[in-house]
Amino acid sequence: MALTLTPRQTKVLLKKMVLARYPLMITGMPGVGKTSVVWQVAGDLTLETNTQYNVVVEHPAVADPTDYKGLPMLPLPGEDTGRFVALGNLALILKATNPTIYFFDDLGQATPAVQAACMQLFLAREVNGHKIPDCVTFVAATNRRTDRAGVSGILEPVKSRFKSIVEMAPDLNDSCTWMLKNGKSTKVVAFLRYRGQASDGGLLAKFEPTADLTNSPLPRTWENLSDLEGLDLPPHVESVAFAGAVGEAAANEYLSFRALYGSLVSIDHILADPTKAKIPTKLNELYATVVGLAGRANANNFDRICTYATRLATEAKFGEFGALLIRDSVRKDEDLIHTSAYIEIQCGPIGDLIAGKEE
Repeated sequence: MALTLTPRQTKVLLKKMVLARYPLMITGMPGVGKTSVVWQVAGDLTLETNTQYNVVVEHPAVADPTDYKGLPMLPLPGEDTGRFVALGNLALILKATNPTIYFFDDLGQATPAVQAACMQLFLAREVNGHKIPDCVTFVAATNRRTDRAGVSGILEPVKSRFKSIVEMAPDLNDSCTWMLKNGKSTKVVAFLRYRGQASDGGLLAKFEPTADLTNSPLPRTWENLSDLEGLDLPPHVESVAFAGAVGEAAANEYLSFRALYGSLVSIDHILADPTKAKIPTKLNELYATVVGLAGRANANNFDRICTYATRLATEAKFGEFGALLIRDSVRKDEDLIHTSAYIEIQCGPIGDLIAGKEE
């Protein structure tokens, strides 16, 4: 079994760690969403507990040891001892009253002196005799040494200050779900579904560290490409911009895939007449149609989407695509599981496929 966690699994662990006030370090290649997971957990816990969970972000790579030790000051007239002055975020943390994630981003890029200054915070939970409030949880993230991200390593005493160190790896389902929920291009999602995971030779995360000024296909850079697509750029400018986002080879593959959209069955037509709308037969067209439908799914049209999904399974013998359509729709909008259409489709062949494939 791979010793990595998907973003969804990392969220499960981090949520438990924050509730228990246990420090956690998350490692992984650039662009897989380590920072995003921290903010998502804070948001989820705020909603679930009806208590505001704050996030205070540190960037140790550009910090000084005094940022985490405080600044000593000479005693004032009449005082026997000097005073301690907390600086920046440390001052906020010492006064925290709401649950707070104190997040040290890119910790592995920090100098040994800065890492050493952080140790008393992580283990003793105090600085110069000032106690860190119990509502504060320490979380750190870092790239790996092999990623050419300026990570020279983590001091051994610093590593052992964390309850656990886990590596987060990219996951196709998690990335597609996030993109659908956040209004990113369904064409990009369809392409990633079509090209699969990196382990299958796919392009979700094909990270290639290089000294050249080029990007690699990563969850973050595909999100960037999706944003660029919304600018409605001239064709040549767009192709160059896309290559700058995910690399030339991946951008060219995506542009070739996107060209299919002009010949696909209209999503509007499928939603208007799901019992008679054409069903694609080519693999890439099926992915594009299914993800396009899932991106449009809502409580008002989900019964029609379920009708089309059932046709995919029964008429066209593309049951796996029918199941993918329902799963992606529900991942985008979890409230759909409460609709009568979802309950009904669970009793048919699509339900059997979902039950057999869902983790």
